[in-house]
Amino acid sequence: MTAIPVRAATREDIAFLVQSNAAMAWETEQRRLDLDLLQRGVSGVFEQPGRGVYRIAERDGRAAGCLLLTREWSDWRNGDWWWIQSVYVGEEHRRHGVFGALYRSVEAEARAAGAVGLRLYVEWENERAQRTYEALGMQREHYHMYRKGFIAGG
Repeated sequence: MTAIPVRAATREDIAFLVQSNAAMAWETEQRRLDLDLLQRGVSGVFEQPGRGVYRIAERDGRAAGCLLLTREWSDWRNGDWWWIQSVYVGEEHRRHGVFGALYRSVEAEARAAGAVGLRLYVEWENERAQRTYEALGMQREHYHMYRKGFIAGG
């Protein structure tokens, strides 16, 4: 298998990131996102880097997959959990190691930065993704997630 390079996303990747997020929302939740709002949300990461960073995996010289990294301070551990969010691999690039390359790159980066670990959330029904995460050494947490939205669709 050919090595899959992973790089930091740039503003030139915003269209790909918006398209990927919209596709992921549809595939996982059958939810159509407001593309103008999504565009502003993705752009907001580049406007204020403290919000997170995107990573892009390339295959055959073009963007094939992406994810967003955010941080959550843990007072219990005196360090940051790195959250993997907005994961998407284009359909034609699946089962070619794209997510594995993204994950291994992020894991190495997090370890080097002194993060306390990696976390992500996945729909309960998405068993294929769960198997992928477990194969990469991640363990299921014992928490349920709750939310209360303050915006339409939130």
